[in-house]
Amino acid sequence: MMIRRLSTPLKVGLGAAVIGISLAVIGIMRGQVPLNPLSVLLALGISGGSWGLVAWAVATAAVDVEQDIATAEQESNEEVLS
Repeated sequence: MMIRRLSTPLKVGLGAAVIGISLAVIGIMRGQVPLNPLSVLLALGISGGSWGLVAWAVATAAVDVEQDIATAEQESNEEVLS
């Protein structure tokens, strides 16, 4: 399956984008967005894009920090053993 090959931050970003788009669709159905094609497209793009991008960035930072911590612990353990 293709989704298994995606990185964790990308999965998080896509999930958040789907949530953002879903919320935009709810807003469109409730009449909060004018029903012309450009307005609908902008609502979907801005909602999905911003939610997805922010979630991806936070998840990427978290993964990087975890990798840095694991590397530091490994180096610390190697120093203790030598």
